[in-house]
Amino acid sequence: MIRVTSDLWQEASNKGVPINTSQPAFDWFTSAKFGIFLHFGHSAHRGWELSWQMTGGVEGQFPAREPVACAEYFANASEFDPQQFDAEEWAAHIHDAGARYAVFTTKHHDGFAMFDTAHSDYSITRTSPFGRDITAELTSALRARGIRVGLYFSLPDWHHADYPPMTDATTTKPYRLGSYVRTSPTQWASYRAFFLSQLTEILTRYGAIDVLWLDGEFEHTAEEWDFAGIREHVRTLQPDCLVNDRCVGHGDFATPEQQIPAENPDAHWEICMTMNDSWGWTSEDDHWKSTPLILSRLVETITGGGNLLLNVGPQGDGTFPPEAQQRLREIGEWMRRNDEAVTDVVPVVPGIRAAVPLAHRVTASGETLFLYCTLRPWDTLTVSGVPVNRVSSVRALGFDDNLGYRSIPSLPEVHSGTSDPLGDLEIMIPATVADSLMPVIAVTLTHESLESGPLLPD
Repeated sequence: MIRVTSDLWQEASNKGVPINTSQPAFDWFTSAKFGIFLHFGHSAHRGWELSWQMTGGVEGQFPAREPVACAEYFANASEFDPQQFDAEEWAAHIHDAGARYAVFTTKHHDGFAMFDTAHSDYSITRTSPFGRDITAELTSALRARGIRVGLYFSLPDWHHADYPPMTDATTTKPYRLGSYVRTSPTQWASYRAFFLSQLTEILTRYGAIDVLWLDGEFEHTAEEWDFAGIREHVRTLQPDCLVNDRCVGHGDFATPEQQIPAENPDAHWEICMTMNDSWGWTSEDDHWKSTPLILSRLVETITGGGNLLLNVGPQGDGTFPPEAQQRLREIGEWMRRNDEAVTDVVPVVPGIRAAVPLAHRVTASGETLFLYCTLRPWDTLTVSGVPVNRVSSVRALGFDDNLGYRSIPSLPEVHSGTSDPLGDLEIMIPATVADSLMPVIAVTLTHESLESGPLLPD
């Protein structure tokens, strides 16, 4: 991963190259809201960051890494033996956290294939003593839990002879954008054939793939990558598979990284974010985000119309770090209590406002406005710009009793004589609700006898 790619969607838009938004497969993606990213490779055996430990990180990007000699890094694959890996256990953690999909790193920039490939000996089944196809086991376990399957695949391969292999002499430490080695047209044609062959393997051996998550487009040009050709290749093998925007100009959704954008992308989008400062498991990184902070990022994302892809970097033995397990459990508890405020919600229309994030759902029988208490509410919480005569109930999700409220139509609306005035809704928040982990308040509105129709079109 590299944060510079968070701006690629905007770059493509500025060049007049649209992101594809027409696929029917978006129905599940736009309703999912929450997924898990899994960054795992042989580097976890030594507690190194995946791929980037070779370069000591990326110039100007936090955090810096202690660089490892390239030869030492590549040789580490022969010692990688995650004997405690259990695909069923991973799938259970992901399912219980409330995630609807998961994306697994089949191959990162270091070129180590976490699947059984016929086109390279540098893989989990051939180089590592572990010898099992982790991708096969995991995709099967995820589907058994009803979790949609995404596969991450790196465009670069820093181990391949024709890419060519990364060495201490050919890379900057830290990595500097644009510093990669250029190759001859013959070498590039050979590498690209290899790349497409491995891409074919992961798209034909593991059943229906819902997302192909490409990365590393920052090395080589768009013409060299031929993103249109890559996208058509994927469409031929997996017609319903979504591809991210790092297939530049031919992606289906935007992927800002780590920081939520100041303005929501004008397309389908998903933010990928780590639980600490690292993508893979690293032994020295103890800067873990708290569960309330992660939930606030989730809420900020879904109320802006996006999905959160939250990263887990499994340890070298194949287990999730205890810190990650704890946060996934706590997120799962919140998700089970507040599921109706996560799946299938959309941003509110302009004019509806509160001191907390808001989202909305429209059904045939009515509408629900959700208020996410990312800040601790005191005795009351006010939401403005709502049709106050339509309010039929106010409740805190996960609590039995309805909440008290006052409807106060705005004076200009009253003076205009409208039968459906907008105004303020003052909600009474009892201490028992305020003390729970990020309570969500649901305001139910009726459609009946309205002049102006629903807040959002059905």
